[in-house]
Amino acid sequence: MSEKDTSLAEIQEHRAKIDEIDRQIVALLNKRAGHSLVIRGLKPGAHLGLYDAKREEEIFAKVSSYNEGPLYNENLREIYATILKIMKETPSV
Repeated sequence: MSEKDTSLAEIQEHRAKIDEIDRQIVALLNKRAGHSLVIRGLKPGAHLGLYDAKREEEIFAKVSSYNEGPLYNENLREIYATILKIMKETPSV
């Protein structure tokens, strides 16, 4: 097998692993969204506002504490800020 063929085969292996990881990420994001929607429904009964800046900062801090790289904490903060923004825009079921 040539070096080119070996490299192409390795690329395909990594892409297959990425595809599986993406599948897992989608499942986890949907699971997370389900819990967020339940919390949103419970907040009025607990006399809590829908937006909680302190909680968002707690989420960013926790995510950063889990980070072992190669992503930077700022990258994860941006990703999670987008997730939280989308959740605010997601209609309740």
